[in-house]
Amino acid sequence: MNDSINGTTSIPIPEVVTVRDLADLMEASPIAVIKQLMANGVIANINQQIDYETAAIVAAEMGHVVTPAVAEDDASDDAISDVPAWRKLIEEEAAGDLVVRPPVVAILGHVDHGKTSLLDVIRSTDIAEGESGGITQHIGAYQIEREGRRISFLDTPGHEAFAAMRARGAQVTDIVILVVAADDGVMPQTREAIAHAQAAGVPIVDALNKMERAGANPELVKQQLADEGLITDEWDGDTMVIPVSATEMSGIDDLLEAIVLVTDETMIQANPAASGAGTVIEARIDKSRGVIATILVQNGTLVTGDVIVAGPAFGRVRAMFDQDGTSIQEAPPSFPVEVMGLDSVPAAGDMFGSFETLKSARKQVDENRVVREASKHSQNSFDLQDVFARFESDGVQELNLVVKADVQGSLEPVISSLERLGGDGIKVRLLHSQTGDISESDVLLAAASGAIVIGFNVRADSAARSLASVEGVSIRQYEVIYRMVEDVEKALTGLLEPELHEKILGEAEVRAVFKISKIGLIAGCYMRDGDFQRKARARVLRGDDVVHDGAVSSLKHEKEDVNQVRKGFECGIGLKGFHDFKVGDTLQCYISEEE
Repeated sequence: MNDSINGTTSIPIPEVVTVRDLADLMEASPIAVIKQLMANGVIANINQQIDYETAAIVAAEMGHVVTPAVAEDDASDDAISDVPAWRKLIEEEAAGDLVVRPPVVAILGHVDHGKTSLLDVIRSTDIAEGESGGITQHIGAYQIEREGRRISFLDTPGHEAFAAMRARGAQVTDIVILVVAADDGVMPQTREAIAHAQAAGVPIVDALNKMERAGANPELVKQQLADEGLITDEWDGDTMVIPVSATEMSGIDDLLEAIVLVTDETMIQANPAASGAGTVIEARIDKSRGVIATILVQNGTLVTGDVIVAGPAFGRVRAMFDQDGTSIQEAPPSFPVEVMGLDSVPAAGDMFGSFETLKSARKQVDENRVVREASKHSQNSFDLQDVFARFESDGVQELNLVVKADVQGSLEPVISSLERLGGDGIKVRLLHSQTGDISESDVLLAAASGAIVIGFNVRADSAARSLASVEGVSIRQYEVIYRMVEDVEKALTGLLEPELHEKILGEAEVRAVFKISKIGLIAGCYMRDGDFQRKARARVLRGDDVVHDGAVSSLKHEKEDVNQVRKGFECGIGLKGFHDFKVGDTLQCYISEEE
C-alpha cells in the first residue's frame, strides 16, 4: 500500500521491478511508464525488468516519492532457506575456534560453453606456477593456491551432479561459477544451472567465456543474465560478471580474485582443531587397494588412523593421498583427499564423521541403516495435499515448485497465476520455470529442494518418471490453468483432496484378431509385461496414438474365463464398445489409485 509523505504519494519499490508492476504501484498506465522510460533513453517492453534507480527516476518524473521496498519476511526467508552443510557442521563450535577456510567452488553452465576448458586452464596455471607440484590423477576435486589463498574446485559433470548431492542432503559447494559463452548467451542449461544454484542459496559469480570470439556480445549477455535475476555489479546489482577466455588464458586472475572477494563476504569458516567431518565426493573399488573414497573435509582435521563413518560404510583411515597422489598424514578443512580403509563403498553426497572406536562407528552405521530405510519412502515424498499439514506440524512456510509448460505463451500466464497465490503464511516459491517436457534434471532439482513438479500441456519422459518414483517427487500435470491454480490454492489452505493416480499393470501385444459369434471381435494377445486384470481398464495404443480407452469386457486363457493373465502367457481380450483391433496394437491395462 502506498504511503503519503507531505501530501505526495510514496511508493516502495524493490531492487528490480517489471514495467508492468511499476505501473501498477503508481496506479498508472504501462504505456505512460514506457513513454517516460523512452524519454530517459531506456527502451523496455511491459514485461522487462528495470533496476531501482531507473524506476525511481521514472516515478519521480511522474510525481511520486520512492522508497526502497523492505521484504516483510526477510527474517523468515533466512530461516526457511537451505542451510549449507558447512554451517550445520560448525553450529556447535565456539566462535573463537573458527577460522576462515578455503572456499569450495563448482563450475556450472550450458554444454559447450567452456566449463571443462576453464577448469583445465585454472588447474594448469596453478601447475605452471609450481604451487601444487602437478596433478597426476583425477580425484573428483582439487585445490589450488593463488597469492597465498587456497581455493578448492569440484571436478563434477555439471548441475545434475550438484543437484544429486543436494538430494542426498549434502551441500558441498560454497560458491558457483556460472560459465556463459559471450557469443552464445543464456541457454536452457544456463537457466537450469541458475535455478540449482539459487535453490541451494549459493553465491554466483558469472564467467563470460569465449571473449576472444568475433561474435562476443558481453552487454547482451549481461542483460540476459539480469533477466534471470543476476544483475551485474556494474549496474548496481550484486553479481560479479568477469570476462574470461579459456583459449587465450585471459581473465583467470580476475576470476580467482572474485572468488576470494565472495569468500570474504560470505565468511566461510571451520574449526581445524575439531574432529574431521565432511562429505563424500565419489567412491570406487580399486582391485589392488580396496575401497577408495574421495572426501572433502568441511570441518576439523582428518588424521591417518581416525575411525570414520560415511553413510553405510565405516573403517579406520589406513592411508590418505592428496590430488598429486602423495601420501599425507593430515587433511585440514576444505581439503580434498582420497582415503583407504572403508569396508564398503559409500555414495556421493554421504556425510562422514569421525568416531573414537570401531565399535561406536559400527553402531552408528546400524543406526544410519535404520534411518535410511525409514526415510526412504518419506524423506522426499511430498505432494500438494501434504502442504498444509506440513505447515501445521513442521512449520514449513514455502511451497517450492518446478514449472514446465509447452510454449512460452503458456508459461508466462502459468507463472503469473502461481506467483499471486499464497495463504495462511505459506509462500509459493518458483525454483525454476521453462518450456519443454519434464526431464530428469527437473526431478533432481525438485528432489534436492523438496519441490513439486508442475507440468502444463507437457509430458514427463520415462526416465523422469522413474527417477521421480525413486526420489519420491510428485509430478502434477494439467491441461487447464484454472484447475492448476485451484489445486495449488486448495493445497495452501488444506482443502485439496487426494488425487487419483494411474498405475500401469501390464501390456499385451495384439498378434491376431478373432470374430466370436454374439460377442464380436476379440484380440488374441501375448502378455509382454506385468498382468492383465479383468476388473481393470485398458487403452488401445496404435503407435503413439490412443485409439480407445475403456473397460475390459472379457478375458480368456485357453477358452477359460479368467480374472488375471500374467507375463509370458497368451490370452483373448475383449473391450466394451471397441472392436477395431489391429495386429500390432498394444493393450495397456491400468487402474487408478488414490494418493
